[in-house]
Amino acid sequence: MPLVAGVDSSTQSCKLVVRDAATGVLVREAKASHPDGSEVHPDHWWTALNEVIDGVGGLDDVAALSVGGQQHGMVVLDADGQVIRPALLWNDTRSAGAARDLIREFGDGDEAAGRRAWADAVGSVLVASLTITKLRWLADHEPENAARIAAICLPHDWLTWKLSGASSLDTLVTDRSDASGTGYFDSVTNTYRRDLLARALRRSEEEVAGIVLPRVVGPHEEAARGGIFTTPSGEERDLTHLVLGPGCGDNAGAALGLGLRPGATSVSLGTSGVVAAVSATPTHDASGLVTGFADATGAFLPLACTLNAARILDAAKQVLGVSYEEFDRLALSAEPGAAGLVHVPYLEGERTPNLPEATGMLTGMTLSSLTPANYARAAVEGLLCLMGACVDAVRSQGVAIDAVTLVGGGVKWACARELAPAVLAVPVDVPEPGEYVANGAAKQAAWVLAGGEEPPVWELGPVEHLVAEPQPEVRAAYDAAAAIVAASQQSA
Repeated sequence: MPLVAGVDSSTQSCKLVVRDAATGVLVREAKASHPDGSEVHPDHWWTALNEVIDGVGGLDDVAALSVGGQQHGMVVLDADGQVIRPALLWNDTRSAGAARDLIREFGDGDEAAGRRAWADAVGSVLVASLTITKLRWLADHEPENAARIAAICLPHDWLTWKLSGASSLDTLVTDRSDASGTGYFDSVTNTYRRDLLARALRRSEEEVAGIVLPRVVGPHEEAARGGIFTTPSGEERDLTHLVLGPGCGDNAGAALGLGLRPGATSVSLGTSGVVAAVSATPTHDASGLVTGFADATGAFLPLACTLNAARILDAAKQVLGVSYEEFDRLALSAEPGAAGLVHVPYLEGERTPNLPEATGMLTGMTLSSLTPANYARAAVEGLLCLMGACVDAVRSQGVAIDAVTLVGGGVKWACARELAPAVLAVPVDVPEPGEYVANGAAKQAAWVLAGGEEPPVWELGPVEHLVAEPQPEVRAAYDAAAAIVAASQQSA
């Protein structure tokens, strides 16, 4: 049977997996790092992608490849196809003011009306993460760069285009899952909203009509063929035998890799925290807590995303100066509620709730509560309560969530796994750790090869089923502390 490849070009790294198209069995894999920061030149992603291609021994025996990538990143190209400026990533919050301005403008000065209008138009209320807010920031702060824009795309679009040989801006392609996170694409009608794009760039619709936006292809449609190009190291690479799939946003890729169908929900603890529920119907949350994205199969993916997730535990471990194993031991040795110590972990601002300028808070400190064990426990409970609030936000949109699948790098922490069912108050399934975004991209590539209405079914592997008595008092204490932070931001 043919082999297929899937790429996960994430914030921190590029992963590539090669799998059997029929069974999904892993054949080989590789990983390369990306530079830190919320502003990165796309050339770094291209270099890392070529490194992992070399790391798996090349793609000569691979029939198809799809790229999954971090969502929302603003990649702007000039008429020659050159990157105009480093990409602003999803976790760059400099466009928070632009998001507020666009909301008020769309509501004719009424913020509540603006939030409803954006939710109705594109399924999401604008926050700093979304691409359209970054374009407004660019128009206001770098008008000379904004004036040079000939094409706008997302990280996974750009990498797919580079793999195809990058012959013309008109050959840029994307999929509806990634397009749905731009803020100028309606995933219900599957059309770009150039009127909203024009608003963001402070230009007329006629002026933005000539800007190239990637063609949106179907979930299992061949998007392009590989091309011939020179790698960053100076080698010529010929991928003309390779079928390129449409690719997908990272959250949609993970859902596809996990085999989630309508009615299933995942909680991912990565650089960001994500609650994503596959749904047959779209959502339009005017509160802005839930974004109305599309998935990689033709359905929808209502999603709540935090800026802070696994790094909350990394930061707490660093403060304590302990190993992963010792941190787990400390957190699990403390009693539920950490003797009243509550950690609100808005360490990089926050997206859900939308408090981009907020900082974290540690409250309930007494001589008896302020111990290493309680601090470790409070950090874990803070992370899980933050994710629990996201679960509740998705539920508020009419999505039933009776259990969740827990994935992401944060699953390596035993304390996060063991405390999750009690704090989230639902049973938790934990599959074996894996590169689920890359796996989902590979599954999409296999689907492109095989055709048919449904993606291939690959065995997920062993799954750990965890249940526990819910601990609503932990969540209640957290909610009270988080309300203090929110109130202080609103009065600032």
